[in-house]
Amino acid sequence: MTRKQRRGVLIGVGLAVLTLAVGLVLFALRDSIVFFHTPSDLAEKPIATGERFRLGGLVAAGSVKRGEGTRVQFVVTDTLKTIPVAYEGVLPDLFKEGQGVIAEGKLTDDGTFHADSVLAKHDENYMPPEVAKALEAKGVKLGKTAPHPAEATQ
Repeated sequence: MTRKQRRGVLIGVGLAVLTLAVGLVLFALRDSIVFFHTPSDLAEKPIATGERFRLGGLVAAGSVKRGEGTRVQFVVTDTLKTIPVAYEGVLPDLFKEGQGVIAEGKLTDDGTFHADSVLAKHDENYMPPEVAKALEAKGVKLGKTAPHPAEATQ
C-alpha cells in the first residue's frame, strides 16, 4: 500500500469512527434534546415519574395561588391540556397569568409538576422562540390582542 492509500484509509476510518460516535450520542440523547415539553406532549408521550425535564406553556388565568412563605401553585397550559405546578421560591418579576413560562423540575405520582426553577419571558414583546413555536403549532394565537382562555380542557 502506498503512502497516499494509507492516508486515505486512515482518514476514512477516522470519519467512520466520528460518525458512529455522533450517532451514538444523538441516540442516547434523543429524548433529552427537547428544550421543554408542553402539557399536550406529556399527554401523548408520558415521562417517567421523578425524571427531570422542562415544562413550557402559558400560566392559566386565575390559577396562581400563593401559600405560606414563598410557596406558589399555578397551572401551565397550552390551551389544550393543563398541568398543575407547585413551586417554592421567588418567582421572576415578570411572572403573571397569561404569560409564557418554562418550569424545570419533576412530575410526581399525583400528576403535579414540582418545579425547582421558573423562567418567565423577559419583556413585553418576547417569548422564548421554542415556546412560541410549540404554542402556535397547537393552534394558540399569540400577541397582545390574542385571547387566552381562562381554563383549558383537560
